[in-house]
Amino acid sequence: MGTDPDYRFTLANERTFLAWIRTSLALIAGGVALVQFGDALGPRPIRMALGILLIALSGTLAALSHHRWAAGERAMRLGESLPPNRVSVVLGYGLAAVALVVMVVLIVGGGR
Repeated sequence: MGTDPDYRFTLANERTFLAWIRTSLALIAGGVALVQFGDALGPRPIRMALGILLIALSGTLAALSHHRWAAGERAMRLGESLPPNRVSVVLGYGLAAVALVVMVVLIVGGGR
């Protein structure tokens, strides 16, 4: 399928994929830490909801990052323009939603 791109572009695409995977792993760690050590955020059900949201965002990010890697690789081999980056949109809005919920919980809970 197509021609082999310059190896530097293939390796750059792979490094980008690995950076998204590291971000995904950090979100998993953040979700687990929030549930286990986030007592200041209130009762366990609230922490569980926030932790599950972070971990779900992590899984979505990991899947989308693989899709983005494959689409970039395909575009380079076919000499096409790179596809738009939707991964950063999902991550940006997902983390904005988590931040908003955390802020509301802290304001309502008074920062116990």
